[in-house]
Amino acid sequence: MNPLRIGNFSGFYGDRSAALREMLTGGEVDVLTGDYLAELTMLILARDRLKDPSAGYARTFPRQLEDCLGLARERGVRIVTNAGGLDPAGLAGEIRRLADRLGIPVRVAHVEGDDLTAAHPGTLAAHAYLGGFGITACLRAGADVVVTGRVTDAALVTGPAAAHFGWRPDDHDALAGAVVAGHVLECGTQATGGNYAFFTEGDVRRPGFPLAEIHADGSSVITKHPGTGGFVDVGTVTAQLLYETGGARYAGPDVTARLDTVRLGLEGPDRVRIEGVRGEAPPPTLKVGLNRLGGFRNEVVFVLTGLGIEAKAALVREQLADALAKSPPREVRWELVRTDRADADTEETASALLRLVVRDPDQRVVGRALSGAAVELALASYPGFHVLAPPGKGAPYGVFEEVYVPYVGAAHVAVLHDGRRIPVPPPRHTRPLAAVPDPPLPEPLPPGPTRRAPLGLVVGARSGDKGGNANVGVWARSEDAWRWLAHTLTADAFRRLIPESRDLPVTRHLLPNLRAVNFVVEGILGAGVAAQARFDPQAKALGEWLRSRHLDIPEALL
Repeated sequence: MNPLRIGNFSGFYGDRSAALREMLTGGEVDVLTGDYLAELTMLILARDRLKDPSAGYARTFPRQLEDCLGLARERGVRIVTNAGGLDPAGLAGEIRRLADRLGIPVRVAHVEGDDLTAAHPGTLAAHAYLGGFGITACLRAGADVVVTGRVTDAALVTGPAAAHFGWRPDDHDALAGAVVAGHVLECGTQATGGNYAFFTEGDVRRPGFPLAEIHADGSSVITKHPGTGGFVDVGTVTAQLLYETGGARYAGPDVTARLDTVRLGLEGPDRVRIEGVRGEAPPPTLKVGLNRLGGFRNEVVFVLTGLGIEAKAALVREQLADALAKSPPREVRWELVRTDRADADTEETASALLRLVVRDPDQRVVGRALSGAAVELALASYPGFHVLAPPGKGAPYGVFEEVYVPYVGAAHVAVLHDGRRIPVPPPRHTRPLAAVPDPPLPEPLPPGPTRRAPLGLVVGARSGDKGGNANVGVWARSEDAWRWLAHTLTADAFRRLIPESRDLPVTRHLLPNLRAVNFVVEGILGAGVAAQARFDPQAKALGEWLRSRHLDIPEALL
């Protein structure tokens, strides 16, 4: 049987709008997937829906489709997307109206059952992460476009693959292979050189979107359309495999994929084969993402220029102490960012930033009283006083949590293009998650001379967020570098290199097939990205910070 060619045209809500047309016209493809949802996106859509009950889905997708629906129909390309967000039925209805207006006969189906908000009072949105078999049912019934709400990102690939190859829920190895391919595709151009540690090794000014050629056994080849920008190699695929993962078991509602069984190989230019993936029964519960308002947040950034930076920062903090004491916010955070340089040749590079962030359930506490007190210092504080932007009245921030419910708690339903409703049964077999014992370490490198140098000279890294936790995947590009990495970059070494993790739980997972170690840092992001607890609230650059840290590296690797 020929492989199923599944491409991606969106990795987030706001991705390149021209990508759908590029994927339809750039080469052969059978199914195109668009991933629009993230933890933060669900909160954004929920807040939009408070203002407009019809605003629960990604508004950009119908605009993309208006330009490309006829082309997709002409070429026989099916489209599967989670752009339905909080209202997949609403988006499906809009697509039907669009198709009628354009005179294009398409069958539009959708998947529902993820919305559990009513069962979780006090949340703006509570949605279960459904699997891919609702998508499978829609496609098997002839749908041209399938719209979902909150499914796992990889479900956009497992659903079409199961429909095409006739996989059953117990075909765990095949499904696991598709999950791994789906995880590589889900963030779009992150698989083709985007956000890549070694980005200078190719032309990544406009990376093409990725494509997976999936085979009946679940193995795949990751590639891209000929002539598009960026590049696909073992490193770009490894980086994306490590993104937002934890240990060797990568759990989902269809299957638990064993990341420690993944084997990668370069098959040719811009072609990386993924094979050997083993799967296990999924866990006995469904993950549910809860988004709620956490309170209100305000921020003032003071610019400190030239000499006496520390003294200027101390003066501002002392001057604002009275204002903060009158009605103390629940959380007050000061951070001095030393972006200044001595004898700088521009005013900007002579300046540091002093950042004040306050949070409280009461908007008045973080609002104009505080911001007014900061502004009143304009003529009465340190020399050169100014702020980056006028402080406001305080804005709401969100909090993300995850809970787990039985499968029967979510009525997973495929709503076909003709209105029929097909219930999707829960998996017949489940398996509780358990940590995989660490594999044996490789032989250490023989002793030799070392040099103090940045870690990133010999390893790549990619980092991301999962609720309040962050992960940092670090991989080596040679066997000798892997032998050194596995023995050197322990959890304790990570804590030393990343000081803000020193008092947090840090777990290291070894993945020898990928020559990688993956770190999970619990609580470093507070209550999640929407809470904006740190400078980099999604930990996107945490891996690059780690790569910039210096340690003693064998000269043989440099």
